[in-house]
Amino acid sequence: MNIIHVVEPFASGIATFVKSLVENLQDDLHIIIHGERESVMRSADVKRYFPASNTRFIPWPSAQRALSVRKDTAAFWELYTILKQLKQQNRIDAVHLHSSKSGFLGRLACRLARITTVVYTPNGAPFLVGKSRFMQYIYGSLERFASFLGGKTVCCSTSEWEAYHAMGIEATCINNGVTLEGPAAQASATAIPRSGRFRIVTSGRIVDQKDPAFFNAIAQYFETFDDFEFIWVGDGEERRRLTARNISVTGWVSPAASNEYIAGADIYLSTSHFEGMPFAVLEALALKKPVLVTDCIGNRDLVHGGLNGDLFRDKEEAILKILRYHNNREMLSVMGEYSRQVCAQQFDVHTTFNSYRELYKS
Repeated sequence: MNIIHVVEPFASGIATFVKSLVENLQDDLHIIIHGERESVMRSADVKRYFPASNTRFIPWPSAQRALSVRKDTAAFWELYTILKQLKQQNRIDAVHLHSSKSGFLGRLACRLARITTVVYTPNGAPFLVGKSRFMQYIYGSLERFASFLGGKTVCCSTSEWEAYHAMGIEATCINNGVTLEGPAAQASATAIPRSGRFRIVTSGRIVDQKDPAFFNAIAQYFETFDDFEFIWVGDGEERRRLTARNISVTGWVSPAASNEYIAGADIYLSTSHFEGMPFAVLEALALKKPVLVTDCIGNRDLVHGGLNGDLFRDKEEAILKILRYHNNREMLSVMGEYSRQVCAQQFDVHTTFNSYRELYKS
């Protein structure tokens, strides 16, 4: 099959998701139409981690994050032209749209080009992004309109599907998944050496969605404790929010190095406002780590009754949980084993991508 992926942004978790699709559907040709988000990671750097045998790339220069009538019109026309040319060359069996901007412009372009096999994965409900009720209403209205243009909306977690259902948008759910072999096992063997301090790690873009100010506030409480350290694996425009003296920021590192940092942690911490289904937390489960995550869409699907971690809603609750883990370290390995069981049973990569291939075929 020829599967066309439309991606904006081509970085972070969405790039991880597309890369997993390409690696696990090796008998198919994947053509990736991608935007550029240099403030996060250059597309040239992202491409290096994709297999060359079954992947082709087409730049989408006008694609950008912010809403802009002029730029979005240019991006739409570019995308429509590319898809029309690929269809005329009989190179399209299915189109997979990733993230809200690609989902809106892509469904409109596919409708105009008369492409009917279309899958849209939001990877984070866009109507939760707005910083005001008005912007959330705008994003929700755009998402409802786009749902009438055709295609199949596929949420990547149960809680995300519930959010779409509450908005009156028809959708299905296929959980994101990760592999338990290979990179995960290797990362455990080559984990970043421990300093002897209690290590709390998070991973991803340092952006508002991940709430670095919240992460910083939690870390600040422990600044006077010598045996606690916090590591943020990644980078981003909100890096200035991380001012606590006990926080180390690695900058962008390879996926393998990111896993090694997670493997060397005592616990994995997420302070996100919302998620689709976060790959970094899934990797932490695969690497046998207890996870302490905000009680938000996407995150809450990954914690099972305190057996493999906990949810929290405010700084005080997070601090109390961290202190409990620190004072009862013997329970962390047991919780970590349960994390891996949860990952194997519910978030296995083979189940995820076999389900997507069936969608493409239909």
